[in-house]
Formats: sequence, structure tokens, C-alpha cells
Amino acid sequence: MNQPAYWILRCEHRLLTLGGEAAPSLFPAGFAADVGNPERAVHVGEFKGLPCHAADVAQFPDLPGCEAVPLRAIFQLAGPQVFMLAGRATQLLDWQANHRFCGRCGTPTTMAEGETAMRCPTCGLLAYPRISPAVMVLVRDGERLLLARSPHFKPGVFSALAGFVEPGETLEQCAAREVREEVGIKIANLRYFDSQPWPFPNSLMVAFFADYAGGTITPDPAEIAEAEWFTPYDLPILPDPISISRRLIDAALGR
Repeated sequence: MNQPAYWILRCEHRLLTLGGEAAPSLFPAGFAADVGNPERAVHVGEFKGLPCHAADVAQFPDLPGCEAVPLRAIFQLAGPQVFMLAGRATQLLDWQANHRFCGRCGTPTTMAEGETAMRCPTCGLLAYPRISPAVMVLVRDGERLLLARSPHFKPGVFSALAGFVEPGETLEQCAAREVREEVGIKIANLRYFDSQPWPFPNSLMVAFFADYAGGTITPDPAEIAEAEWFTPYDLPILPDPISISRRLIDAALGR
């Protein structure tokens, strides 16, 4: 790390950012020594023409004009592209922290050369960053949209249905199963919308539209607190723009 770089530093689930209109970037830049020589730094990518590294630190370096913020705040401060970069950084830091020891033999691991992997020097096992695919489905019945709320949502917020893909399952099978399990209805005409890396903690959200194909809404109380049909004229509180669920709903509404 003997060249200038941008640094995404994390301490207690907060990221160090530079504030003020005069700041050229959201993240501090400089040599490793300028930010306290963080250990176990991981390369994240390129940012504004320079390498970008991330590291967990016990405490932030004392840099003027800096502020510690949660990951979600990055979206409001700098937009979706910087949020995606910070999300990648936090996922890589979580992966590194969770694979300090080999899952097969327990030996301390090291960073592999030439690829993003933690390598066991004893048995050779490679641990790559974990990505958990999840499907999101917005069910439509004419102009009506099926929206639901999890018990974990903020009060009053409704969103599209979603769930994780199980081993041996296709995205299409997951979509049909999750909708059936969560609200008890059938769907048809599944149509891909878009995808989004979701670093809370390591998901890849794959979003679809689907048409209602029968059944009565019967929420699974373990997963769904409420589920209802809504028209464009009586919408509940929707998710924040940070998430693909909001873009999915907005697209259905023609926004």
C-alpha cells in the first residue's frame, strides 16, 4: 500500500466520512500512514482514479472535518454509486472477519494472492466472499399492488414480498414458493425487473413483477404482519429510495 488511495474505514459499524462542501471526496485519501496504517486492509476497487481500500479499525484516525456515519447514510450523502462502493467494502470486511480461521481444520487463514479469497495454509481450503441471493416479487392484479409488511419494518411501511433462494432452487421457483408461503396466493407471468447488491449483510436482491393467479391472501404470521392490495390512490408508506423495492414499486406506478 505504498501509493495514495481512498480509504473506507469502519469502526463499530460506522464509516469515516469527510464533511463540508470543500471536501473533494466522501472518504479520506492518502497513504496508509496518513490514516493510521490500518491492518488487514482489503482492496475494494477504484474510486475517482485511485485505488480504494477498506479496513476495520479499533478507533478512527484524528482527521479534520471527519464524521462517523452508518452505511445507510452514505446513500443520502453521496448517491447510489458511492453507496454501492461502501456496501462492497463492508461486505468484504465482514467476509474477512468471519473467515479468519479455516472452516475445515481451524488453521488461521491468509489472504490469497491474485484472487479475492481467504486461504488456509494447512489444507488449502479457499473461502470466497459469501453472496446470498434473494428474490423480490411485486404481485399485480390490474392496477392493484400486493404489498406487505414484516414485523421488523418501521411502523406503517409496506413493501414487495421477498425471500432467500434455497439450495437447488431456481429464482423462478423461489419467487413462486415465497409468495405462496408468505401470503398463500399463486402467481404467473414472472418478469425480471432489476437486481441490487444489498450489504445488510451480504444479499443480492433480484426483483420481479408477477401477475396474481388465484388464492386468498393469508399472511404467514411468522413472516408477515400485514398484507393487502393497494391501488395507486391509497398507497401506504413505501420503503426508502435506497432499496430496489422502492424502485420496483415506483416502476409499477409509472414514476
